[in-house]
Amino acid sequence: MRHIVAVQAGVTADEYDREPTAAELDAIEREMSVVLAEVDLLDVYISTLDRTPTELDSRRIRRARRRVLAARRALLNQSDGTSLSGGAA
Repeated sequence: MRHIVAVQAGVTADEYDREPTAAELDAIEREMSVVLAEVDLLDVYISTLDRTPTELDSRRIRRARRRVLAARRALLNQSDGTSLSGGAA
């Protein structure tokens, strides 16, 4: 049996084995409100997967979408002009 190993050291670089930097942790903390709002929206979508959405479900979806948009807007307003991923073009 032949073992497949990395021929170059760059393939198995240690860069990915490190802990997040303070700047990365700060960025995660800044974006946490958006992440939590998107998780709530996903929960609403998951709750309606196995049935036809009712009017109440439709309201919950709209409300969750508005929370995501509000969180993204708040993050964009406090950021220094850097682009955010996951948004519309």
